[in-house]
This record gives sequence, C-alpha cells and structure tokens, in this order.
Amino acid sequence: MDETRKPTLIASVQRALRLMEVVAAHPNGAPAKQLAREARLPLATTYHLLRTLAHEGYATRLSDGVWVLGERVESLHGQSRTQQLLARIRPTLIDLRDELGVAAYFSMHMDDEIRLIDIADGPRTPRVDVWVGFEDAAHATAIGKCVLSQFDDDARRDYLSRHPLVDLTPHTITDPGRLFRSLEAPDAMQVDREEYSLGTACAAVPVADATGSVRGAVAISCRPAKLARIERSADRIRATAAEIQRTLTLTP
Repeated sequence: MDETRKPTLIASVQRALRLMEVVAAHPNGAPAKQLAREARLPLATTYHLLRTLAHEGYATRLSDGVWVLGERVESLHGQSRTQQLLARIRPTLIDLRDELGVAAYFSMHMDDEIRLIDIADGPRTPRVDVWVGFEDAAHATAIGKCVLSQFDDDARRDYLSRHPLVDLTPHTITDPGRLFRSLEAPDAMQVDREEYSLGTACAAVPVADATGSVRGAVAISCRPAKLARIERSADRIRATAAEIQRTLTLTP
C-alpha cells in the first residue's frame, strides 16, 4: 500500500472555500463578476456557489448587488473561539480529575446565565446526571452557588427572580434568606450535599478576576461519603481555578 498517496479532495468544496475567502477580503462587499475573477472561477460556477452559500446562510447578497459573508460565518467564528478556549482549559480539568479521582467541571456567568462550560469525567469518575439544567438549578449546585456568591445582593435577587428556588431533593435550599446567608463569603468553597441529586455531593471554588469581568467556578462531584476528603483538598481545587483564570486572561 502506498502510504504517501495524496488524499481524495472534493474540488467543489475547495472552490466554495476559496470563494468565501475572496468574499471575506472585501469588507464592503463585491459583485459576483469581481469575485469570480479574483477566485479564478467561471462566472456560472460562482453564481451557483454563491446561491448555495446564501441558502445555507454563509453568504448574503445586499440590495446593491454586492455579496458579503452571511451570519452563519460569525456563528462559526464564535464557536471556534469557544473550542479554542476548551482546548486550553480541558487539560487542567483532566489533571484535577485524575489527581482527586472525581469528575471536574467549569462554569461561567455568560449572557446573564450561569452556564456549564466543560466537564472532565470518565468511566471511574462519572459526571452528575444533569436531569435539570444547571442554568435553572444554581441554588442547588455548588458550582451555581459559587458563582452567585460573587454577585451583590441586587444581582442575586435579579437572578433568582428569573430562576425560582425549585425543590429538587429533600436537601435543596429553597428559603431565600438561608441561601443568601450561605453566599456571604465570595471566596469560600461552596458545597452541595445531595441538594441537586441524591447520592451526589459537589464542591466548588470561584474563578474570578479583580475587575469582575470574569465570574465562574471550578467544581468536582463525588459520592457524599467522599466529600470530607475533597474539602481537605480545597487548595488543589483552588490551584486549578487559578490556572484556568490565567488561561482566560491570556486567551485573546
């Protein structure tokens, strides 16, 4: 078998990508004839490709006849940046998972919601069964409470006005006063003792910067009997949080 043979390439895909590059080179748009010339494509082929790209949302024809990139391109760009961030964060979470023998999580406050960004788990370190979305259960999870602890009272009230304190287990905190008291130390480790899911405990520490532009948390989940040992490993979890904070600061 010839190991050096060239891979099979799809010429139509190559032409479409080359055309998109040419479109991107004109911030104010360009007509199809100019795009065809610069991409070195037949005009008929260019029209076919542009219509296909427009149908899929990757190109748009403006009222004056020029072509620009479509909204789907910006969506891809945003997803690409998220993937690049995950590629930098995940090794740190995996190290924490392997060292403590637990599933590790990272969340951030984004677009007025507390979102679960990444999880490092495995066959021996299974993740929590997310039967209720983390966005709707911040009051019942260590990771959610950890982010809420970084809010001021007004921000917490605003968040909870949009996310009722739903009773998920017999251990869930549903009294606002009690919840607020548990959030008074923004730098403290937050814990969830079967508040989100019976048979599972969690612990979380904040990921934050001095400007308040980053508000997130690193968390682990484990069996309730293991939580006391995990709490004694708070410094190790904090070291992971600090490393992720540096990653967020240095990522463009």
